[in-house]
Amino acid sequence: MSQAQLDKLLNIFEKMPTLGSLSLEEERINLDEGGARFLVPDDVTQEVVDADGVPAEFLVAPGAAADRVVLYLHGGGYVIGSIKSHRYLMQNVSRFAGAKTLGLDYRLAPENPFPAAVEDATKAYQWLLAQGYKAKNIAIAGDSAGGGLTLATLVNLRDQGIELPAAGVLISPWADLTGEAGSVTTRVDSDPMVKPDGLYSLGAQYLNGVDAKTVLASPVFADMAGLPPLCIHVGGREILYDDAITVANKARAAGVEVELLDEPELFHVWHAFAPMLEEGQQAVESIGAFLQKQFG
Repeated sequence: MSQAQLDKLLNIFEKMPTLGSLSLEEERINLDEGGARFLVPDDVTQEVVDADGVPAEFLVAPGAAADRVVLYLHGGGYVIGSIKSHRYLMQNVSRFAGAKTLGLDYRLAPENPFPAAVEDATKAYQWLLAQGYKAKNIAIAGDSAGGGLTLATLVNLRDQGIELPAAGVLISPWADLTGEAGSVTTRVDSDPMVKPDGLYSLGAQYLNGVDAKTVLASPVFADMAGLPPLCIHVGGREILYDDAITVANKARAAGVEVELLDEPELFHVWHAFAPMLEEGQQAVESIGAFLQKQFG
């Protein structure tokens, strides 16, 4: 553990405004500009595309196979976040997965509540198939709400009888919008990034009155039989710790192959801080190795 790097980040988080304490516009600007501080390297190709009506962008690092793609669903509680906030992380996944990354600007709440995000992610996956990418050469990945959305999209594809991708990657997934998981209270003091009031206020905007136990909103409640191999990463400090562990256990019980990385000292989506934290870079590289093993 690179303790000095970790301590520096924890000190930065302490001084940042708490999620949910700013206006919606300020929250969106804050996450976009924060993520954009990590510049996309010059050797990465970026191409804006229209994925059947959903704004998207290919990020292609050197060595990425032309026929392999990771559909990436950003985090942000379904209310904030964008391609801009997650470009560095997305290109980093491309670099180590040996595949293109397709970042998706799925519709956000409150303007577009549930199930808009699931519809857009499903549509983008079908668009990739229509472009000629083979399901065995596609993976779906996401962090936080995007991790929950990844799982919901896999469940939705399975239930619609659409050929499933090679794998799913869930980074610190928010898969249970009820707020009833034990870690939401037991780890609230250890989580430096996410607090229940702010997070579940975003969840309420996304649900817009829908029952929080609705499977495609909280896929922790889904039947996971028949899903492709899953790579799940979670930090021990997270209030969302139980979301990840419950999904891993349920998936394994349903016969799904699961690779779980449980990092006791780390925080929500530490991968996004790879330029500042060795463990962040190592985690992205392990995701890349997992995907390279699953493709084709």
